[in-house]
Amino acid sequence: MSLRHAVIALVFAALLPGALAAQTLSLGEAFRRAESGAYANRVAAAQARAQEAQASLALRGVLPSVRVEGGYVRTTDPLGAFGATLRQRVVTPAAFEPSRLNDPAAIGNVGSALVVEQPIFNADALFGRRAAARAGAAARASEDWARAGTQVDVVRAYYGAVLARERVTTLDSAASAAHAHQRVAESQHRNGLATKSDALLAAVRAGQVDADLIDARGAANLARAQLALVLGAPDDTNFALPAHLPDTAAISRLTGAASDDSLGDRADVRAARLALDAATADRQRATALLLPRVNSFGRLDWNSADTPFGGRNAWTAGIMVTWSPFSGGAELAERRTAAARRSAAVTMAEAAEARGRLELQEAANALEVALARAEITGRAVEQSGEAHRIVARKYEGGLATAVELFDAAAEETGSRLGFAAARYEAIVAVAQHRRASGQSLAVLTSLDDVER
Repeated sequence: MSLRHAVIALVFAALLPGALAAQTLSLGEAFRRAESGAYANRVAAAQARAQEAQASLALRGVLPSVRVEGGYVRTTDPLGAFGATLRQRVVTPAAFEPSRLNDPAAIGNVGSALVVEQPIFNADALFGRRAAARAGAAARASEDWARAGTQVDVVRAYYGAVLARERVTTLDSAASAAHAHQRVAESQHRNGLATKSDALLAAVRAGQVDADLIDARGAANLARAQLALVLGAPDDTNFALPAHLPDTAAISRLTGAASDDSLGDRADVRAARLALDAATADRQRATALLLPRVNSFGRLDWNSADTPFGGRNAWTAGIMVTWSPFSGGAELAERRTAAARRSAAVTMAEAAEARGRLELQEAANALEVALARAEITGRAVEQSGEAHRIVARKYEGGLATAVELFDAAAEETGSRLGFAAARYEAIVAVAQHRRASGQSLAVLTSLDDVER
């Protein structure tokens, strides 16, 4: 390798980690990572697969079954010995000699068989299959609801991390301003234009802002870790985040799509309805236990003295009808149990819809309040910033006290932090409202395109 190529390789090796670290994680990408990686999603998917697998158990009463049988018997029992001789088809006239019939020699028999059983009519299996299929669909709907909840958690964690970063930026600016005020107060004190208490108070206020900044930086690191945990990859925090939350106008544009006041296709309500369908089918299954069952079978048997599947085969075929109109009351008890489960499912479906309507109302109220608070705190930022500038000029001219200056600075910082928190709450309120109304949260990814 030439020296030029070696230098280029070293430069790329040095720049590559930084380039990777500089990649900004978007909300859309966070959604994609959580879709397959979030713990709640993985658990819900596994539970849904397990429930769907239960539907296969009912196929035993619908689909044919095939089994292979084999065994070895050696006996001196007269009936068993003669039967083995017949099955092996080695009977001779000498076999009917009374002494050999009464006192046969030990004989061994290798029995092999291929058995096919085909259900013809098992009503309980048919209804059981239907109940299991509905239960599987209900489990998938519950999985969808869990995934929607995960998306809300992702929105909360993602923009919570962005909020924490914006808080660091705001407090960093506030710390710079506080230290600038401190330098002005100390300069004026040296020139006899301010008291020593002004300089001391300026140092105290600057120290307080520095402490808040240290706390904010620690909270920002924790917020990143929390986001990684929600995404299902707690050790992967190698991502960058936007510097600021979206502005109020961008958030307000989302409310047009979030104005639906109906439950829509809420997955938890859908899951409750499907669970009711499953309980109804299960009650029909329990009732069908009182009906006769019709099944057919066919088998091929081989019998040999020493070889599996040896000798000539023999076939047997038949149909069996079984009916148990009363077997100790078990069928009646099963039917009463299934009926009670259906009554519970009816109540749960009603409760799911009632709870959904209440949650939607709460989410709508929270969204309205959050948007109003964002608008109000946005105006407060402008007002407090202008007030801070006025008081700063007055203080420099000796027309305002140090306390007034520091109070104005603290008010501006508090307004900026409050505005950031209000925008965060508005974004979360939009997400919660969309989930409560059964709408997709994918529309929130439009915030990724907003210039921040």
